[in-house]
Amino acid sequence: MKKNEDAAAKKKPKVSAAQIRVQKDLTELDLPSTMQTNFPDPADLLNFTLTITPDEGMYKGGAFVFSFAINSNYPHDPPKVKCTQTIYHPNVDLEGNVCLNILREDWKPVLNLNSVMVGLQYLFLEPNADDPLNKGT
Repeated sequence: MKKNEDAAAKKKPKVSAAQIRVQKDLTELDLPSTMQTNFPDPADLLNFTLTITPDEGMYKGGAFVFSFAINSNYPHDPPKVKCTQTIYHPNVDLEGNVCLNILREDWKPVLNLNSVMVGLQYLFLEPNADDPLNKGT
């Protein structure tokens, strides 16, 4: 009986469906040089940051960091994405919440992390003043 207990203790924790999907999404990423992911804990694929450094438009020269928190119900639930710094942008409020339709009502499980990251980058190229989250901008 002791051998079975030792074997069970050495087993790796069970990998969730969300972790498998995130791993798949990450291997399929094809990010431009203006975007970079960072994993503070390499063992935790569900929490990471994305840095966007626009090379054109009014945000050119800036570096904007977004935190991604993915729950165990991904891809059925969208990732939670927040800007980690205060930014003057119509689609990012003062708490860092991001107004991107695919993170809210238009999320579908067929979308992936690349879709979200491209959407975030697009907000810097074409801010959407018609759907502002930050009413003061």
